[in-house]
Amino acid sequence: MNLKFQYNKTALQNLDKQLKMRLRALPTLKNKESALRMEVKNARKKKEELNQTLEQLIKRDSNNLRMWNEFDDSLLGIHKLKLKYRKIAGVKTPEPDEVDFRIKDYDLFNSPKWFSGGIEQLKELMEMTVKRDLMEKKQNMLEYARKKTTQKVNLYEKVQVPAYENAIRRIKRYLEDEDNLAKAAQEIVKTRKQKAEEVQL
Repeated sequence: MNLKFQYNKTALQNLDKQLKMRLRALPTLKNKESALRMEVKNARKKKEELNQTLEQLIKRDSNNLRMWNEFDDSLLGIHKLKLKYRKIAGVKTPEPDEVDFRIKDYDLFNSPKWFSGGIEQLKELMEMTVKRDLMEKKQNMLEYARKKTTQKVNLYEKVQVPAYENAIRRIKRYLEDEDNLAKAAQEIVKTRKQKAEEVQL
């Protein structure tokens, strides 16, 4: 990282301020990264659990596959999905709150008797699928936030902090050298003045 700076006290103060700000932010960023890493792990585990539950529901209903051929797909659909949002380490993640289903009217007398039970089974499958998909979305959002936070930690730790420290060190050396040169110049002037006074006496 090439920092542009001037060799003066104002630039030194600005760089020092920037460095302190980054050093103060680093522990918070590291904690956030750690929390996000844990949340990603939890979300992945929960998604796997939901996948297994969904597979079990599908296996349970697979015994009646021939009957499902008679079922009218348009009878059931999701009318509204209500979400609630939860902040996890600064990331707003969606969670299912309520799934409202739309059930189309059908003739109870002319339809097979198992339709009402089938609708309940489909509701359960659809709700589980929604939960699993939202958990996957949550996992992806948390993973993305974790990657961004890791990048920022690395940027601060490995690039910006060393660059600011180096710039501050260079400015301090320059100012010290300038100060030493000024003192040396004053000594030379003083010595010349003394010699000039001695010659006049």
